[in-house]
Amino acid sequence: MVSIGYTLMSEQSGPRELVDYAIRAEAAGFGHLVMSDHYNPWLESQGHSPYAWSVLGAVAHATSRVEMLSYVTCPIRRYHPAVVAQKASTVGVLSEGRFTLGLGSGENLNEHVVGPWPHVQDRHDMFEEALQIIRPLLAGERLTYSGTYFDVPEARIWDRPEQHVPMAIAISGRSSAALAAEYGDAVVAIEPDADLLGAYREAGGAGNRYGQVPICWGPDEEACRKIVHDQWRWSGLTWKVNAELPEPESFAAATQTVREEDVAEAVSCGPDVEKHVASIQKFVDAGFSHVAVVQVGGDNQEAFLEWAQKELLPRF
Repeated sequence: MVSIGYTLMSEQSGPRELVDYAIRAEAAGFGHLVMSDHYNPWLESQGHSPYAWSVLGAVAHATSRVEMLSYVTCPIRRYHPAVVAQKASTVGVLSEGRFTLGLGSGENLNEHVVGPWPHVQDRHDMFEEALQIIRPLLAGERLTYSGTYFDVPEARIWDRPEQHVPMAIAISGRSSAALAAEYGDAVVAIEPDADLLGAYREAGGAGNRYGQVPICWGPDEEACRKIVHDQWRWSGLTWKVNAELPEPESFAAATQTVREEDVAEAVSCGPDVEKHVASIQKFVDAGFSHVAVVQVGGDNQEAFLEWAQKELLPRF
């Protein structure tokens, strides 16, 4: 049975609101929570970007049942991988084993705040080194590591949950699918691509498959379309572009010709539950075990959670 999750979208809500939404989402019956880990929002109109790990700790303490996942953390620039392992283990303890560490190779938007953004091949090599560091630390090993990009003279995680925190690795092609199968316990993908999940399975991967789908529920479809155009039009760019642009202003410039109808074709809008069910079902049909819903727009989360409890979740 698929787990339907709720996205704590840090780019569109403040930290206190995110914790409150997490509590409400658990009460509504969502099976898991995923949280973005950004330094900047995609667009200035989104208006937020709190430190994800402080919020995750608060959510872990404030909830009791719902699973949690970082969606996703980049462990190659803004954070050293040894510190990522410590943070993940701490959230694992606070959540009593409900946390999965989602990892990806990141975007310039968030990582350039600590220095230049590396070339894509360097990023891929850095990411593999990071996985080689994080995995043994999460397993409780005392680690000494010397690599091309990272050094760990000696490290050990002292506070760990009873079972080590699993890693879910973001994939976009066969190379990253093989990496996820080798180092990870689960996989993350942003498109309902059955072939991509097939590549993960062919490489030996057998863990949970996490996906995410944006929707904009509301009583007025036209108002929802405007919200999506204002705050989500960046999503139509290819991931190669998204990974390279440095600032919210860059995303605004890159999407200035995107029309409202263009975004509305990709994001289901309005009050019709059937539209939103169909959007989620694409991921279910592709083979995802976990699908998190993004309710686009920071000001309508409470009403969305009430609606989802009554109308959306019972469908799954």
